[in-house]
Amino acid sequence: MKAPLSICRPYSTCPKVRATDEDLCAARHWFSAFNKDTIPRRIGNLSFARSSGPGGQNVNKVSSKATLRIPLYTLFAHVPPLLHPLIKSSRYYAQRSNEIIVQADESRKQSENIEICFEKLHNMLLQSGREAIPRKTSPEKAKRVEVLQKIEVSRRKKSKQHHSMKKASRKTCRFDD
Repeated sequence: MKAPLSICRPYSTCPKVRATDEDLCAARHWFSAFNKDTIPRRIGNLSFARSSGPGGQNVNKVSSKATLRIPLYTLFAHVPPLLHPLIKSSRYYAQRSNEIIVQADESRKQSENIEICFEKLHNMLLQSGREAIPRKTSPEKAKRVEVLQKIEVSRRKKSKQHHSMKKASRKTCRFDD
């Protein structure tokens, strides 16, 4: 017998992080200033191996495949805490070694593969930031939401009153004869 789907699969792939206003403000500031130079180049270890695929003797003799290994604790020192769960759920996260591992062997040149590794890291952090850090709500939208909440409260109260009156009308008066 199979277990119900709700037991096997959680509703969300990463846990929600409760953030204070200061955390959100700091994360928004970090994200607005985030660029390719935000994460230092010496953050992890670069290693090189022989690439695979077509390329003849170049593939067989030259170690052009680049692998960037970044321990999670060093990366977490450079990004806001709101991004941490999304980074841990990214495709580049290796749970056994607790590292981010980015590989590139698209180019025949080692230097280009290094750039591609850092570009992949940058894109992963950019995507995590877009998902984790909510944008600031505009005053018009906040006002609109407030009006909609008031309408919903009044509808709920009317529904409760209607239900109460319906139940009250069912009660019969008993007179002693």
